[in-house]
Amino acid sequence: MKKSLLVLSGVLAISAALAGCGNKAEKPAADSGAAGGTKAPVTIKVQGWYTEAQGNWNATVDAYNKTHPNVKVVYESMSEKGDSQEGMKKLDLLAASGEQMDVVMYSSASDFAQRVGAGILEPLDDYLKKDNIVVKDEYKLDPIVNGKYYALPGKMIEWFVLLNKDKLDEAKLPVPTEWTWDQYAEYAKKLTKGEGASKAYGSYFHNWKDYALLGLNNDMENPYLVKSDGTQNIDNPKVRYSLDLRNKMENVDKTSVPYFEVVSQKMAYRDVFYGGKTAMLATGNWMVGELSLNAKFKTVFAPYPKFDAKDPNGLTEVGADFMGVAANSKNKQAAYDFVKWYTTEGIQTQGLFFSAWKKADVEKNVDAILKSGKPEQVAMIDKQSLLATLKVNKATKLVVPPTYALQQEKEYLTQVELFLTGKQDLEKTIQTAKTKIEDIRKSNAK
Repeated sequence: MKKSLLVLSGVLAISAALAGCGNKAEKPAADSGAAGGTKAPVTIKVQGWYTEAQGNWNATVDAYNKTHPNVKVVYESMSEKGDSQEGMKKLDLLAASGEQMDVVMYSSASDFAQRVGAGILEPLDDYLKKDNIVVKDEYKLDPIVNGKYYALPGKMIEWFVLLNKDKLDEAKLPVPTEWTWDQYAEYAKKLTKGEGASKAYGSYFHNWKDYALLGLNNDMENPYLVKSDGTQNIDNPKVRYSLDLRNKMENVDKTSVPYFEVVSQKMAYRDVFYGGKTAMLATGNWMVGELSLNAKFKTVFAPYPKFDAKDPNGLTEVGADFMGVAANSKNKQAAYDFVKWYTTEGIQTQGLFFSAWKKADVEKNVDAILKSGKPEQVAMIDKQSLLATLKVNKATKLVVPPTYALQQEKEYLTQVELFLTGKQDLEKTIQTAKTKIEDIRKSNAK
């Protein structure tokens, strides 16, 4: 077992052993929720971080329960704030304690890969084979890990840019339909207004790793800071460009909210945009559903900016909620059946997120999301630019990194912070990040 997972895996092993000793009498009930069974309904827990307001989960599972009388699906939120990191920590504790887990979700490829390495997730290959499902043919994303499937993609995340239409009009700027990061920076200059506490910036970048890889995020072959084998991808010139761009915008041109303010004030990107603190926000498509409930002004959409003008339009980093079956579930077949339903028909029933299912219709997906919103807020969403952006979007390759990738992300972001706060130069940032990332890979390679 890799060093990065020894503590979690040790706890899991102990709890699994205890559970096995204390629950032997329950073994005959395993998989009693299989489709077509005649036994009493079994309860399946779907555990994630979404609040009911964020996810409409009660209506979603009710829709499933109505057509599956042998199973009762219940949704349990792991975070009152709808915080994915808090939710995943609680899921880890559940796994370690041996509590009931059936269907679980992870919000990023790195978090998902780590839990695969910890043995929390059940391989789905036999179930998929039985149903004649070829994941690459059925879904837009291929979340394969070391030749096996441990999850199917739920909510699919593609990125774009939200723009405050009033601020665009005031600056006499058109809604971009194709642009580069250099052009984005020019827009930010023209959209920045005022001084001091009342200053409104043209741009905002959050403290996630996505915002420290801006020019790399739409690299078709490898849009991540490490390659699939864990070796560093920091040598990629798009990484150096991304950091240099942020430094210029935040610390030289002062057209993007400074990193120090972002972290010291614990800024929430939604509040920054809704409050008019920024005119532009590069973000994921989950914001369409949130805008339909919370929009404060007319919002338009533009494709994710390109690194080079010659690059194809619409290339965007891609992500998903990775939905799998808990390895310690006593009703794995029933849990898998729900995962299969949710990642195809279910998301459309839910009406809040975009689907990774190839058979999903984009326009119907948008209509379902807008229908679930508040009429006054939905009226502020420019559907024309939204659809135009979604239709040109092209997902880059999904990189499911090594199980220790979260450590590498943390080290990279540590160096990025030192750079953006003026504590070290770009060259030292790049070289130190490369060394740290390689050291973590070597320490985990056995």
